[in-house]
Amino acid sequence: MSLPLPIQPSIFGESAHLEHSSPMEDERSARTVLGTFASTFMNEVGIGIILLNKHGVLVQISILALEMFGLQRDTAVGRHFNAVFAEVPTERRKFFDEVLQGKELKNQMHSLTLDSRRYDLLVDAGQLYSSFGTMVGAYVVFKDITLLRSLEDQVRHNDRLKMIGQIAAGAAHEIRNPLTSIKGFLQLLKQSCQTKKMDKESQYTEVMLDEIERINRLVGEFLMLSKPGDRVHEHVRCSSVLREIKPIIESEAHLHDIIVNYHLEGNEVEVLADREQLKQVILNLCKNGIESMVDRAGHLTIRERINYHEHNVALEIHDQGCGIPPFMVDKVFDPFFTTKESGTGLGLPICKRIINDMGGNIRISSRGFGTTVTVILPLHKTN
Repeated sequence: MSLPLPIQPSIFGESAHLEHSSPMEDERSARTVLGTFASTFMNEVGIGIILLNKHGVLVQISILALEMFGLQRDTAVGRHFNAVFAEVPTERRKFFDEVLQGKELKNQMHSLTLDSRRYDLLVDAGQLYSSFGTMVGAYVVFKDITLLRSLEDQVRHNDRLKMIGQIAAGAAHEIRNPLTSIKGFLQLLKQSCQTKKMDKESQYTEVMLDEIERINRLVGEFLMLSKPGDRVHEHVRCSSVLREIKPIIESEAHLHDIIVNYHLEGNEVEVLADREQLKQVILNLCKNGIESMVDRAGHLTIRERINYHEHNVALEIHDQGCGIPPFMVDKVFDPFFTTKESGTGLGLPICKRIINDMGGNIRISSRGFGTTVTVILPLHKTN
């Protein structure tokens, strides 16, 4: 399907005329079609448009496309698409060849990574024909829906957390009541075994008590995920929070010969947050980073970055551990997903929910060696 244009073959004569057009007439008609397309659609805000002639030379490009690909109109127009999009992987550039050869797309999803940033695009593509029925070029029209996809993912993630919270709220107390009785009788049994010098049986009861305590912790995390408790949002200075928990982080790191580095910007900035919960998040993320380096002593770096342009502050926690495989990065915030033998898979989902409640976000990046967790919070006030 070709994009409808205000130029129709009937304007230029009957079909007999179409079959015997001269090269000059066809070229003039081609310029008219391409020019009409450009003037009609090129100024649409928020839409990326790439217009090629039949030889693959870029005829026109919209502002959004220029910004996304990091191009300048003067140096892009008039060049072949292979030269213009040299930074785009070859397999992605084949797409233009396919469109010029007759391939059409309608509302298709395509993902593209440029300068380590991933874009989700909704793409339409097709051919342009002159009034004499000759293909004169092709168009690619796309809309950047990266933010929309991110919001959709966030909604799905929140729905999963909500479902887990509902299960937790209904089951947590019912689980804890029998556990309390079992734990009490096991403690009595352990004492009896110790009195009668039944060391082997005493060890068994110790294992059972440890497992019951683990279940209790899991139930507690369930309750925290479903009902975070009373939140007191106040003006909090991020650097002040980091200074308060610095001794705790350093003492934990010292046990594993890990060095903690701090890079805090000089300006005191404030966010609207629950102070204690923010401490809990940072301590949990630092603990994860330290645990990833238990077998390979390294550096844990905590950095505060202030972005006045985007009006937020980013707290980065970088470890030098084994990293996270690419196929796992998108799953780390899923409830129950964990790479630890004794982990519950609820720590990061709880951290994410806490930061989301503060109007912020958590991002994780890992490139095979080391992981960076970034907590982003909106600035409330700067001094």
